[in-house]
Amino acid sequence: MVRAWSAAINAGENEKAADLFAPGAVVVQSGQLVLRTHADAVAWNAALPCAGHIVQIATDGEQATATFLLGERPGQICDGPGQKATAVFTVHRGKIVLWHQVPNPGAGESGGAPAV
Repeated sequence: MVRAWSAAINAGENEKAADLFAPGAVVVQSGQLVLRTHADAVAWNAALPCAGHIVQIATDGEQATATFLLGERPGQICDGPGQKATAVFTVHRGKIVLWHQVPNPGAGESGGAPAV
């Protein structure tokens, strides 16, 4: 699921990326947002400024933690090309129910990163 989301984001396919989110999915990134509808999920994915190429991924049951190398994305201006960002995904019944940006491994609590 994480690889499919990354591929959709990297290609600028916001509808396809949004299709991977469950209604009511929670996004935690500088605050918390609930993607109540498909339109909410499309809008959130469309607003992401950077492509995210997976450089590391670890899974544990329904949860995956992925670190991305940020780069330019079609139709956007990336605010951190060449930097890394990490997100935890919870997937339930084939849909993303939680997307949570976390500090990069080894960055500590203050290790914020640009948005994926």
